[in-house]
Amino acid sequence: MQYLIDQARVFPARAAAHDVSLGAPAQSQQPRAMFISCSDARVVPALITAARPGDLFELRTYGGVIPPYDPEGPTGESRTIEYAVDELGVSDIIVCGHSYCEVVTAALHDHLAAAGIEGPGEGLTPLTGDLTAAGHWHVLAQLDALSNHPSVVPRLVDRSLHLHAWFHEIETGATLQYVPRASSFLPL
Repeated sequence: MQYLIDQARVFPARAAAHDVSLGAPAQSQQPRAMFISCSDARVVPALITAARPGDLFELRTYGGVIPPYDPEGPTGESRTIEYAVDELGVSDIIVCGHSYCEVVTAALHDHLAAAGIEGPGEGLTPLTGDLTAAGHWHVLAQLDALSNHPSVVPRLVDRSLHLHAWFHEIETGATLQYVPRASSFLPL
């Protein structure tokens, strides 16, 4: 904890060294994009994108999960999406998954177990390619949930909002994007 305290104490000096203004904030925030990702500590959106304060409006959830919209019980995630789309007017939303995601691994294990497939040793051992494919599928499933959100739909129709599916490889540092024409995740 002391490391974090020490870093917080020297933040103004670090900000000045990187030419980040700490003056009075603008009347309103105007982020370049919304970035939805997993809350995994190894995934750092600002570091991945070299974003500066104010560039990204972030939503981080367990597994980057975007729950289906429920008008009877709006979630924190849905309210955050509405705020970004309706109030901040973001023009781009990035949904970014990552390798070695515990949510994806658990879901794949459950799927394999339900299918009666067991791996060697103490349990199920999905292949690396299976985990990567499951991770890619998970990102696209979250993008689908997002694209059905009532505040997102009209902005997609009038083309003032663009959705992007990314996948960050923790082990290499590479980030891939989904390219619909290729039906594949390719390097940015």
